[in-house]
Amino acid sequence: MRYAFYPGCSLDSTAKEYRESTEIVARDLGIEMEEIPGWICCGSTPAHMASKLLSITLPAYNLVRARAMGTEGVIVPCASCYSRLKTANYRIKQSDELRDKVRRALGEPYDGDVPVYHVLEVLAKAAAEGALEGKIKMSLEGLKVAGYYGCLLVRPPDITGFDDPEDPQLLDEVSRALGAEPVEWRRKVDCCGAALAFTQADIVLKLSGEVLEDARYSGADIISVACPLCHSNLDLRQRNIEKYTGLNLEIPVLYVTQLLGLALGHSAGDLGLKKHSINPIPVLKRAGVKV
Repeated sequence: MRYAFYPGCSLDSTAKEYRESTEIVARDLGIEMEEIPGWICCGSTPAHMASKLLSITLPAYNLVRARAMGTEGVIVPCASCYSRLKTANYRIKQSDELRDKVRRALGEPYDGDVPVYHVLEVLAKAAAEGALEGKIKMSLEGLKVAGYYGCLLVRPPDITGFDDPEDPQLLDEVSRALGAEPVEWRRKVDCCGAALAFTQADIVLKLSGEVLEDARYSGADIISVACPLCHSNLDLRQRNIEKYTGLNLEIPVLYVTQLLGLALGHSAGDLGLKKHSINPIPVLKRAGVKV
């Protein structure tokens, strides 16, 4: 299937390895993605804090351009971008008044009709339909993985409609398909603190610390994520979290696409594993994964 691809701002900056690994595994699985020409920022958190119309018009701009591409819908790797695009569709469908304001702002109509998929949904569907058969070059057997969904994939459930909002399974299903062992843990949908890292860092240190501690307590070797901001809080800030909590955590955080790329036989360099603050390679080797 052919999709429009909306990378969002972070995949061109702080989360380049997420983009690289997403593009690699999409090619391997026959998922055709074409970047939306002239895409702009979705607005993320600041837009909907400042203006309701702006927060809907920015993602709608991208969806209109995706519509013109004639694809099956839009693939979004970032959970925050996913939330904003899904919210735009939902709000535009719910309100004639808002839909008219967005039409005037854009200079053309948009009815909220372009399907939006998180990359995890597309990968899990492809795996369930047999796309991995004959392509796994290295089983991840022996690796215990805590799948961390965070807030924005699953909430609000009436907007995202993503899996089970209390006990989602898509990350776990992908891990099993790769031979890894998903762990049961309590904080898979807890908030990491998100963008509060820039204004109230102590909240992020506390919340992310609780996520990391529970993953370690549950026996996970690594945490698998599908959100650049979650990755930043859990990986980049892990040393600060250790100082704040007094805990020795040392738990690597990988994007789900990096795990999939490893199983498909790609190198640590190609997948950007060496870009993380917490080096995953020693942990992967101890678990028997050849890197």
